[in-house]
Amino acid sequence: MTLQWRKSSYSGGVNDEHCVELGRLAPGAGIGVRDSKTPDAGHLTLSPTQFARLIEQIKQGLESCA
Repeated sequence: MTLQWRKSSYSGGVNDEHCVELGRLAPGAGIGVRDSKTPDAGHLTLSPTQFARLIEQIKQGLESCA
């Protein structure tokens, strides 16, 4: 199985310095998160539950900045 990485639509910034990619790992293995600027540096593996919590925390952080 070839892992397909997707770059976040929210990635970017000045000089494209904030670059996050996501990839669905093998069935049951979770979700991979990596820095698209250094794809060979490895990735963080999160379970679907951990990933959902991460997204919720990010949303809460963005709301507090508004």
